[in-house]
Amino acid sequence: MVGRKGNKEERQEALRRYLRNNPFATDEELAEKFKVSVPTIRLDRLAMGIPEVRERIMAMAREARSRMRGVTAEELMGELVELQPGVMGISILEITPQMLVQPAGVARGHYLFAQAHSLALATVGAEVVLTSSARVRYRRPVYAGERVIARAMVKVNKDSTCLVSVHSRVNGEIVFKGQFIIITPENISGGGTDCK
Repeated sequence: MVGRKGNKEERQEALRRYLRNNPFATDEELAEKFKVSVPTIRLDRLAMGIPEVRERIMAMAREARSRMRGVTAEELMGELVELQPGVMGISILEITPQMLVQPAGVARGHYLFAQAHSLALATVGAEVVLTSSARVRYRRPVYAGERVIARAMVKVNKDSTCLVSVHSRVNGEIVFKGQFIIITPENISGGGTDCK
């Protein structure tokens, strides 16, 4: 780990590599990881021309939305930040106080389900998609201010039927798991197109 005693160039290169693999990391998380102050991280990012997390996410979201089929941006729960149709997708959902069950203070389950479900539909990549079945597990409550990162992977693509697995995490901890069987309408009448 490059800390305060490591030189600036080494830290900046390590930061660049880390952000390549963890583009959603905030300045605060980066400061903790590299054992430097938040202003130091900001100066390093600026020197390397790396935008703050919000701008990185927005740029990824614009690119991902341009590849979407079968689901509109309005139908998505959360911000789509990466999409490889027929392969995988990633979305981020910031939990707000309006999403909570009161007085318990935990996020309503349908928000986590909607994020995972809409991401699964978008990941399939077909023009029209329908959900045949869903199996979900809620692993722990989610609270206001937490950022849920959902990752969807197409596990099986056979005869116009896709099995999509979605894992939603908060700070690396799985909070929700879902498996969705998605079909194209043509499959209902015996025809069919690829899920991609």
